[in-house]
Parts: sequence; C-alpha cells; structure tokens
Amino acid sequence: MHDTGTGNTGSTGSTAQPSRRTVLAATAGVTTALAAAGPARAAAADPDDRELRRLIARMTLQEKVGQLFVMRVYGHSATAPDQADIDANLKEIGVRTAAELVAKYRVGGIIYFAWAHNTREPHQIAALSNGIQKASLDLPRGLPVLISTDQEHGIVARVGEPATLFPGAMAVGAGGSRSDARTLGRIAGSELRAMGIRQDYSPVADVNVNPANPVIGVRSFGADPRAVAALVAAEVAGYQGSGVAATAKHFPGHGDTDVDSHTGFPTIRHSREQWERLDAPPFRAAIAAGIHSIMTAHLMVPALDDSGDPATLSRPILTGILRERLGYDGVVVTDSLGMEGVRTKYGDDRVPVLALKAGVDQLLNPPDLDLAWNAVLMAVRNGELTEARLDESVLRILRLKTRLGLFRAPYVSRGGVDRTVGVRAHLRAADRIAERTTTLLVNEGRLLPLSRRRHPRLLVVGADPASPSGTTGPPTGVLASALTGLGFTATAVPTGTAPSATTIARAVAAARDADAVVALTYNVTAGSSQKTLVEQLVATGRPVVAVAVRNPYDVAQLPSAPACLAAYSWTDVELRAAARVIAGRVKPRGKLPVAVRRADDPEQVLYPIGHGLSY
Repeated sequence: MHDTGTGNTGSTGSTAQPSRRTVLAATAGVTTALAAAGPARAAAADPDDRELRRLIARMTLQEKVGQLFVMRVYGHSATAPDQADIDANLKEIGVRTAAELVAKYRVGGIIYFAWAHNTREPHQIAALSNGIQKASLDLPRGLPVLISTDQEHGIVARVGEPATLFPGAMAVGAGGSRSDARTLGRIAGSELRAMGIRQDYSPVADVNVNPANPVIGVRSFGADPRAVAALVAAEVAGYQGSGVAATAKHFPGHGDTDVDSHTGFPTIRHSREQWERLDAPPFRAAIAAGIHSIMTAHLMVPALDDSGDPATLSRPILTGILRERLGYDGVVVTDSLGMEGVRTKYGDDRVPVLALKAGVDQLLNPPDLDLAWNAVLMAVRNGELTEARLDESVLRILRLKTRLGLFRAPYVSRGGVDRTVGVRAHLRAADRIAERTTTLLVNEGRLLPLSRRRHPRLLVVGADPASPSGTTGPPTGVLASALTGLGFTATAVPTGTAPSATTIARAVAAARDADAVVALTYNVTAGSSQKTLVEQLVATGRPVVAVAVRNPYDVAQLPSAPACLAAYSWTDVELRAAARVIAGRVKPRGKLPVAVRRADDPEQVLYPIGHGLSY
C-alpha cells in the first residue's frame, strides 16, 4: 500500500472543521427529522420537504445541475494531492484537486476508488472526506457532499486493511444467515461512516443464474431469488441502521448475462414472467426494507423495453416499472457512465440527458464531466429538460443527505476512526461469519480434515490472482501462513491461473516432498492448464485438496480431486476460514447458493443448490 502519512493534508485534516454557525447556515433551516423516514414516502407527505424546497428555490441552475453528478477525483487530500494526481485531475477533469472540482462544478457527490489514491488508510480517508465537506460548505449556498464507494466485500472493495473486510455476497449466500448479513452491513456501515463515506454501492441484488456471467458471479448472493431477496433486505437493514445509504444493484437485474457491461452491451432475454419470478424479488425486498438508493444496469431487456436502449436510459424501466409499478421514490443512481454498455448507442453528451429523462437522479462518474455537465445545463436551457424535472431529483438527493445527517453533522473525527475502523470485535465477527460460509463439496475417503500427525508437511500451490480489497495476498502465501499457524509446516509454490508445463513439473516435483497438497483454483475451464495441474498432482499419489477461490463451478472441472472446497473469494478472511476448515478447527457449514452443472453435460446438475458436506 502507499505511504499512509496524514501530515500533508493541510486544511483537509480531520480537525479542520468550520464553525457550527457555518454548517447551520449551510443547511438553510433543514431539520434532521427525516432520519428515521423510509425513502419511498411521497414527497407531499413529508413536512420537511418544505424546507428542502425553499433551499432548492434559492439554488442557481448550475448548482442544481452539479447536485446530480457523482464524480471521481484523484488524490489522498482534498487540497494537497500528490503531483501525479494533480496531473491526472487536470487531464481528465480540468481541475487540480477535489476542492477545485467541488467549487467549479458544485458536484453533489464524489466516489472513492483505490486506484484514484483516495483510500490509502482510514485516517487519511477521514481527512479527505472532511476536506471535501469543508470545500463545499465554504462555498456560497454550500451543501454537504454525499461521498460514496463500492464496498461490496469479497472481490470488490475500495477500502482495504486495516478496515474490516468481510466475505463477499456468494459466500454470505452459502452461509445463508440473515443475521450474518445484517451484522456485516451494520459493522461495515459503521466503519464507512466513521471515514466519511455515507453511500455504499452495495448490496448486489442480481440473481446469478448464469454460471458464465463474467461480471457478477460471486458478487451475487446466489441463484435462488427468495434467498437472495432475504439476504439483500438483511444487509440493507444493517447498512442503513448504521447511517449509510445502501444501494441495491443493478436494476432491473444483471444475473443472467455472458457479456460484461464494462466492455460490451449485454442483453437479458428473460420474458416478463421470468423477470418477475427471477430478477424482481430482491429489488422488491430492498424497497420494502427502505433502501435509500438503487443503481441501474447498462443492459437491454427487450421484454421490459423493446426500444434497444439500455435500462439506464429507459423510461419504461426506470419510471414505468421502478417508480410507478414498484412504488420506489428513493434515489436512482446510474452505474458508471464510463462503461461501454451505456455508451454504445449514444454519445457521452446525450447519455446524461437521456438518463434524467428516463428517471435517474444521480449521474455517476461520466468519462467527461465538463461535456456531461454542460449537456444537462443546455438541455434545460433549450427546453428538452425542465428545471422542475431537475428539482425532483435534487429534492430526492437532498432528502437523502438530510436523512443521513449530513446537514447536521457533515464531519468525522480521528477518534471516531480509532474507535470504529478495524477494531478487534469487528475483525472477530468477520472471521466467525467466514467460518460459516466455507463449503465442502467433495470429500472422498474422508480425506478432510487433514491431520497434523499424518500430514505435517503441506504444499500450497495454485492461482495467485491480484489481491482484492487491499488484503495482504498473494493467496497461496496467505493460506500457507494460516496453515502453518495451525500447526502444519506449509510451503507456498505459486503456479498462476495458466501454469505452463514447466511450472506444473516444478509443482509436481515439490509435491513429492509433501504429505498433502492444497491447490487453489480460479475459474477453471475445460481447456485450462489448472485442470492439468490438479490431475498431475493427484497422479503423484499425494492427497490433494482443491480450493476454488472464486467461482464454485470449478469443482465440475476437477473430477480427479478427492476433496474440494469452495471459498468464494481469495480475500484473507475467506482463506483463513478455509484453512481452519482444512485443519479441522471448525466444521464446514456452507451450502451451495448456486447449482453446479456437469462439465460434460451442462443440462445435468452435478451439485444442486443446498449441497454441502460436513465432518
């Protein structure tokens, strides 16, 4: 990770806060009584909307346009980022810093990314959040900023260690516990809030019914719509009980596609009846749970809208179904507008305007902010969009900011970070939840658990995908270290996701000096040399335990392996839990949340939903 010093944050430091008078003036009399209100309430029923409407009436058109945008910005500090980040900001956005971004475009939200150097460590994140809030609140008619990130846990998280990192959605689906999902949301939400992040683009509400899905997969709770719906609702309750807006994504459902909307334009071929049965239940459950925001999908669903437009730009889907049919009146946020799925049919100047016409409120991360911002401004000036339409979205956004307490308490403290982020109780909770997710799929001859007496020397081989979520990695090393800590002598020999014949030969030679082998697999296909590696390791006569560190579907490609576990991710918390299961310190309790089909006959189910062995 980068150097985590916070000494050069200048006015962005967590103690540099304007006076209470400044903050109160910025609220323009807005109260915080909305805090306990559900987001689906009609605006007319809410007395506090009168204050918000007065506030909106005093805003300029440019300020209203700005409130609709949620933008990336490079740098660890709002006012004093590194020179490389200043250069990146000038190139991509035309400003030097986050403070300049807020001042020039009056953006209503900022999204944090690790690659943008926003999330080095918790104190720095809190200081950056405070610096952004101060920059915005110091402006005339300044408003608090809604800071967001993608903290799904598992394979997608932007804030890494020492923050608490939990198992991802499919692992939680394997655990099947609504209580665990609620605990995850509660703890993760409290840590995000302590760092000034108040909107989380989680949970994933997509039902992953397609094993070939390249973009969702283990980010989904599973393939059973009812089970997914229950866990989505539980996680929403946890996050929002901690004062963080949860975001169900990706409406109307991204679970049955073999195209990645980051790089292409997927089409969902579900009939209207299939959509109601498979895709809709988790979103209905999220709305019933009072979800604060819902993210759109950049994909086409002809049964819901046959215009050829992506759902993000579809009025029949966003207004007709989500708003009118499902009764949702919370914030609708686009998926990133830089993704290919939303850019195939229209130019970057048309996309934000069409999204607003469809019913969107927040425009997330456009590739060219100046182009998008001015396109919305011109659409109002030339009559394509009315200012009243903008006011609707601005009202929803300000209502959410009020509900989250941002007008009342926009700043966070260093002490709050120390008391909350990555504390021992939270880390223990993550470990216990992970133990309930590891799934034992195959255990021939009761090979597992391995015995320190019979198998003292272990070899850990296999895939070492880039470590997600700021975890320590690489996974072979993490697992070997965990097994050594449990009394084995474990050696790691990374072989990668596509081992060469030479690499396989080296691993096979090392296996002859071990009493058992643990092989980490990652998205094994019929022609994958990972499959060859496992087969040749088994041929040595040494006991082999395969651990699928992403998709559980790997087991179908590994018929020779006498024992197979599904860990659902290669984050530290899930690898440590798998080590405890391998060593017999805990019994495997996970149950498959998706069906695994036969490799030689995909029409046949090899392991059904609910399959899972134990000791």
